[in-house]
Amino acid sequence: MSETMTVERELAHWKAWQGKADEIWGWQTPAGQARADRRGGLFRELGRMNFQSIVLEVGCGTGEFTYRIAPHVKMLKATDLSPDLLARAKERVTACCPHAMVEFEPQDVMRMTLPEASFDSVFGCSMLHHVDPKGALKEIHRVLKPGGWCVFSEPNMLNPQIAVSSHVGFIRRRAGYSPDETAFFRWELEGLLEQAGYAEISVRNFDFLHPSTPRRWISTVARMGSILEKCPGLRAISGSLILCARKP
Repeated sequence: MSETMTVERELAHWKAWQGKADEIWGWQTPAGQARADRRGGLFRELGRMNFQSIVLEVGCGTGEFTYRIAPHVKMLKATDLSPDLLARAKERVTACCPHAMVEFEPQDVMRMTLPEASFDSVFGCSMLHHVDPKGALKEIHRVLKPGGWCVFSEPNMLNPQIAVSSHVGFIRRRAGYSPDETAFFRWELEGLLEQAGYAEISVRNFDFLHPSTPRRWISTVARMGSILEKCPGLRAISGSLILCARKP
C-alpha cells in the first residue's frame, strides 16, 4: 500500500472516531491520568528538555502531552495529520497553559515541511506504530539538531492484551484500532533506530498500570509495576516500550 493511501486511511479513521479519541486512548480515567503524568515526565527527562529547548511533538492528538510538555520548554511545535485533532489540542492547551509558546501545524511525519536540524528534542506517544517507522525515524533524524534527542513511547507486542487486540479482527475494530496500526518488539525498535543513524540507543519496557485500574488501587498497582519493570523476563510483557536515542 502506498504512503498516500495509508495517510488517507488514517485520516478517514480518525474522522470517524474523533469523538471517542480520549475514550479509545484511555487517558481520561484516573489511572490514565497517572500514566500520562508519568509518561510526560519521562519524555522531558529522556528527551533532555529544559527551558531553552525547541521541541517538536509528532502526532499530538488531542494535546494530552502537549500541555504537559509546553510549560517546561522554550517553544513547542505540535503536529498531527488530523486538522480536527489539532483544533482540539489547541483548545486544550490554550485552557491549560495559555502562556506557553506553542505552535500547531498539520504535518505528515513521513515528509515534514520543516527545516533540517531545527529541534533540540522530538517526542511522541504511540505514533510510530501508525506509520512506516523506518521512514519516520529517518525524517525525525533529519529535523533534529546534532546532539538532539528523540523519545517515543509505543505499544509492546509481547503484552498479551496488545497481542490479542492486534491480531483478532473483531477485537481490533471494537478497540478502535486504525487499519494500519500495529505494535513493536523491543529489539525491532533497537534495530530501526540503529539503521536510521542514531547513537546512545535505549529501548526499555515500562508501564504495568492499566487505564481501567480503580482509583483506590492505582498506587498499589503502580508500585508493583515499578518492581516488575526491573524483573528480567517478567518485564518483557509490559504494556509499553519507551525509546530514546541521540542524533550524533
